Order: sequence, then C-alpha cells, then structure tokens
Amino acid sequence: MKLIFAGTPEFAAQALQGIVDAGHEVALVLTQPDRPAGRGMALQPSAVKKVALTHGIEVFQPLTLKDAEAQARIAAVGAEIMVVAAYGLILPQVVLDMPRFGCLNIHGSLLPRWRGAAPIQRALLAGDAETGVCIMQMEAGLDTGPVLLRGAFPIAATDTTATLHDRLAELGARLVVEALGKLPLPAEPQPAEGVTYAHKIEKAEALIDWSKSAAELDRHIRAFNPFPGAQALFRGQTVKLWQASPVAGRGETGAILAVDKNSIIIACGEGALAVTELQKAGGKRLPVQQFLAGHPLAVGDRFDIPA
Repeated sequence: MKLIFAGTPEFAAQALQGIVDAGHEVALVLTQPDRPAGRGMALQPSAVKKVALTHGIEVFQPLTLKDAEAQARIAAVGAEIMVVAAYGLILPQVVLDMPRFGCLNIHGSLLPRWRGAAPIQRALLAGDAETGVCIMQMEAGLDTGPVLLRGAFPIAATDTTATLHDRLAELGARLVVEALGKLPLPAEPQPAEGVTYAHKIEKAEALIDWSKSAAELDRHIRAFNPFPGAQALFRGQTVKLWQASPVAGRGETGAILAVDKNSIIIACGEGALAVTELQKAGGKRLPVQQFLAGHPLAVGDRFDIPA
C-alpha cells in the first residue's frame, strides 16, 4: 500500500520501521524540523527522520501544514492512506481528506480515556489498572475519531513512563501493520462516556508535594521517569527522585524516618516512601549508598514542603 507517514519521536519511529518491514510503500515521511540538542546544541534529526533516511525515504519537514505549498506537496504523492503517530502538527481537514482511506492515528491510550498529548504519564498519575493503543480514524477533533483496532495490557506496579512507552510503541507498530493489512476496517465510534484529557506535562508538575499519600507519590515518581524527573526540595536545593516504593511509616510530612545503605524512608501525608535512587542538581543518578557518600542525610532531617 502506498502511504505517507507523519511522526517525530521514537514512539513513531518504531511504527515506521514496522510499516517498512511489512513491505508497504512509504512514499513520503513528514516529521518535525531538526531541533538543537546536546551540549553543543547542534541540530539533530528526529527519530523518525533517522529511520526514513536509513531506508532512502523522502523526508518533508514543514513548519505547518496549513499553507498551500505544503498541501500541494502532500497531494502530489497520491497516497492511499496517511499514518500519523506523535507528529506534533495539526492536520487541516483538507489534508485529512486527501488519501483514499483517510488518515490513521496511533494513540497510546484506551480511547476515549486520555485523549491528548500525554496519555502515558496521565494514566500512571491516575493509577489506571491498564493502558493500550488505539488505531483511530482521524477527524478534526482532538483524538475523537472512531477506533479501528485496539490492544490493551495491565500497568505493573513498577512501570514507569519509560517502560510503558516502549511496550506501547511495540504494540502500536504491530497494530498499525495489522490495520493496514485489513483495510477497509469497520470503525467503532468512541462512547460519549469516560472521556478524559491528557493535558501536556508541565515541568512545574514534577515538584513533589509530601502531603500526598505514599501511593500517589510512588505513581508521581514513575510518571515523571524519564522526563522531567520527579523533583523534591531539600534545604532549597533540587533533588530528583528516580526510584521509590510505598512502605508503612508515620511522621512529620517530608521528614526522614530512617536511613540505611539501601533506602531513605520519608514520611508522606499517608504512609511513607522508601527512596532508593536519587540525583542532586548537576549530578548523576545514584543508588542511596553512593548518594549519601556525597550528600549526608540523617533521621530528623526534613524535605522542604512546597508553599
């Protein structure tokens, strides 16, 4: 099948690779313009662009799809379908209508739950028992289109955004290849009940509020791993918490209840949190024993409470 693929990050790159491996003709790849990254802030291609170049696929990186020139470039391909995954640009209705089979989106949630930009993090923060991928027929609304295929799996107690991302990306690649091989597929409209929105993650949300329960803060730490990292304040200095688990304990909110070479126990609004991996600003992620060697913490010390 002759298609256009639109996507930018690693989640989308896996889908593109799966589509290529399945033997479909990817005539054009749309992806975000190269962005500065790294210490030297040199321009870096997106993960999708790297896959496209590896396979000799033409790449188009417009700033918008709203101008006539970009639309003409897409129309000239004569694609039967467009596959979209975490692209980052809005597709105008004229673009959605161009391919014979329209545009399919790979969305990392069980729609209509968690429409929007950050479904993985929001599912973890909310304590959802499961997540999955929907292959959706795109329309003008935000992730409102009917669903062609879906797959689900449970969220484990140790899952982070990083681990869920990898499992969802693999599932999304498999499902979109399956969908392309079965077109046209019946489309199931999304129910009106159960709609939630996965608003974009803001860095300010990463700050830990010790008045919350240990269970909530455990999910918080896992949801912000790997980006931007859950942040606690200790005597005005930022400390990122990377691994922790809820334990029994009671004390003044934010106070350190116990310290040993394996963990630091911190009192929460309900229960306590056993932190096992931390990072000081400008430092490396370290297990507790190595962290304490350079940053001593003692029972009775207290993490700052956000105003």
